Amino acid sequence: MRILLTGATGYIGGRLGPLLIDAGHEVRCLSRSPEKLRDVEWAAGAEVVRGDALDRADLDRALDGVDLVYYLVHSIGGATAFESTDRLAATNLAEAAAAAGVRRIIYLGGLEPPADEQASPHLASRSEVGQILLDGEVPAVVLQAGVIIGSGSASFEMLRYLTERLPVMVTPRWVNSEAQPIAVRDVLSYLMGAADMPADTNRRFDIGGPDVLTYREMMQRYAAIAGLRRRVIIPVPVLSPWLSSQWVNVVTPVPKSLAQPLIESLRNSVRTKESDINEFVPIEPISFDDSVQLALARVRNLDVATRWSGAGWAGAPSDPMPTDPAWSGGSAYRDERSRPVDAPVDAVWHVVEGIGGEHGWYSWALAWAIRGLFDRLVGGVGLRRGRRHPDELLTGEAVDFWRVEALERPTLLRLRAEMRLPGEAWLEFRVRPGDRPGTCTLDQRALFLPRGLAGHAYWRLISPFHGIVFGDMIRNIARAAEQGAGSTSHQGATR
Repeated sequence: MRILLTGATGYIGGRLGPLLIDAGHEVRCLSRSPEKLRDVEWAAGAEVVRGDALDRADLDRALDGVDLVYYLVHSIGGATAFESTDRLAATNLAEAAAAAGVRRIIYLGGLEPPADEQASPHLASRSEVGQILLDGEVPAVVLQAGVIIGSGSASFEMLRYLTERLPVMVTPRWVNSEAQPIAVRDVLSYLMGAADMPADTNRRFDIGGPDVLTYREMMQRYAAIAGLRRRVIIPVPVLSPWLSSQWVNVVTPVPKSLAQPLIESLRNSVRTKESDINEFVPIEPISFDDSVQLALARVRNLDVATRWSGAGWAGAPSDPMPTDPAWSGGSAYRDERSRPVDAPVDAVWHVVEGIGGEHGWYSWALAWAIRGLFDRLVGGVGLRRGRRHPDELLTGEAVDFWRVEALERPTLLRLRAEMRLPGEAWLEFRVRPGDRPGTCTLDQRALFLPRGLAGHAYWRLISPFHGIVFGDMIRNIARAAEQGAGSTSHQGATR
């Protein structure tokens, strides 16, 4: 079957892609940033095309010859109003799929709250998108899930960090709302099985795990599974979803822009109203406890295939790269440094690729921590977003408040800033062979493209600290590489 997979760089799409390929399907991935799939192993078996669901012409090209579409696009957490963005993208997809002769659309939405509850904007938008697809000419299967538990999911990381970091917590009323969590492995099984439903199937299906739990119960059960003491949870009626998102923003890696709509959805009680999906996809979803155990095992074994922070948001601007013509003139500020390193290229690259996350930024840790905290307080992503893997990077994935824009092993790493700034910023490392065997040169460059007077003022304000921050960074990276190379040589000599 010829399948178009949208959202292939997202959390679910990045896990569904390899399953579709392994099942023998011809997979075409539509992505606004195809370079994000360049280093993804399974994507070598797919056709990757550049395109945006907001552009009807892009969809027409991508849908040519396609039998089935997995529609996994949503813009929650983006800078624009996600409801209108998602409405336009879904309408485009429904119309383009009909024109292309597509036989089926499969969409993953959210469980709907009871009729006597007002749905949160997030859940209402997901329901609206599902209805747009169902009202189209192409039969649609709309799967509706609640809290998805899996390594790297935003819901799981919120649960994990809140429980691990707060042995005593004062919580809002939404901790008593009921939910029906489901393991990501079961979501993927339902998505795969939906492709084989009868051709005229055009309806919604609720999917969920076997347990109905409050968020308070989920935190206590997580604590028990993780070997933590029972948490003291004190619910109070005064914390609004907006205030809760500020609190989650500080305590967890999930930024306020994503946490707020997710928390607003937690105020709704969401559980399955029917289980008709089992007539077509007869699987037995695993329990909440088992799903948490699986997710924790993958986190601890550094086996996190995809992570919420890897997704890009629909409707986000296509900003210029440092290699674009705009960089040849104008007000581009630079801090450029080079340093010879008494270590081979691979040793230096190992340190460079491992930068951020648990390894830190090799300079003035307190300053980085303060900058990260300030970014969180003004609504940015901050440093707590961390990394998917401590030593390996992929193009397009997040590293604290940066994103990997270019990755060419073992010579180039370019990071683009996603912190709140009055301009655009990049941090770049290049590793070049040295004049002598076993040596190399490390080039480090910080670039800043200011936006307005505030941008120029910002650069001039922080430039006095560059000697410490960037000077220490390149010096400490070189020292770490030299020590690592020396340790390796010593181990080899003693064998």
